[in-house]
Amino acid sequence: MIVVAGEALIDLVPQGTGALASLQPALGGGPYNTAVALGRLGSPTVFCSRTSYDAFGEALLDGLREAGVDVSAVQRGMEPTTLAVATIDEKGSAAYSFYVEGTADRLFTAPPELPARARAVSFGTCSLVLEPGASAYEELMRSAAAQGVFTALDPNIRAGLIPDPDGYRARFKSWLPSVSLLKLSEEDALWLGGTPREWLAAGPAAVVITQGGDGLTAFTRDGAVHSVPGEDVDVVDTIGAGDTVNAALLHGLATQDALSAEALVGLGADGWTRLLRFAARAAAITCSRSGAEPPYASELGDF
Repeated sequence: MIVVAGEALIDLVPQGTGALASLQPALGGGPYNTAVALGRLGSPTVFCSRTSYDAFGEALLDGLREAGVDVSAVQRGMEPTTLAVATIDEKGSAAYSFYVEGTADRLFTAPPELPARARAVSFGTCSLVLEPGASAYEELMRSAAAQGVFTALDPNIRAGLIPDPDGYRARFKSWLPSVSLLKLSEEDALWLGGTPREWLAAGPAAVVITQGGDGLTAFTRDGAVHSVPGEDVDVVDTIGAGDTVNAALLHGLATQDALSAEALVGLGADGWTRLLRFAARAAAITCSRSGAEPPYASELGDF
């Protein structure tokens, strides 16, 4: 079982062009999208978060259930749901502005324990920025790592939400000893500073960097580098693409019984190439659709 910990929110996606284009609500949030993608791929998944009792919160839980995700670890609150307004550029890339004050997901508290069958826990995005919930997710990450549970981190930087960039960068470095797999985009890597080798030396067994249409590259603790090209696709938008990569990597590792630091290095060139190509295919399908709509297992075939 894979646990995904982090926010669930509503993306408001523009329909058409111009500053006053109508906005279509869509289920979203990096961890939420990752959980849905894992469920659609067939991985047993638990979502660990806090959602509102409002209509958006109910819709978010319905989306998880429809994907086969266990929502028993989701906390609830009367506060409103976080909103993220997306802006799509001419290449389909998305940028966001957020409405987060007093929202439900910020008040997450760390559970006393993980589900008994948890093999991995995935973290990332706004949930590791917005207090007081950020400290609770950080506590859960450190606790999981201390218990020997595989941990995955996608910082998925939203610079507009980070009032103290240097403070966040220092905090990011403090997480690395508790991280098994670090995945980030080229843009995230540039914003954070540092190199894959520096991050590997601090803790993770592998670092995967996404390069948009140019593909993915994995760096492992033994000094190996593995790259695959991107999949050709007509891009509608990139919403949820990185989250789909997260899910595909975790699903592929679980399928190979490789959710451990040692197994990441032991995959070798063939194993990493197969895993990265699977993630690239999955992300391409998501990019071919409007909003975060990750593929089902039947669309990708066997891993």
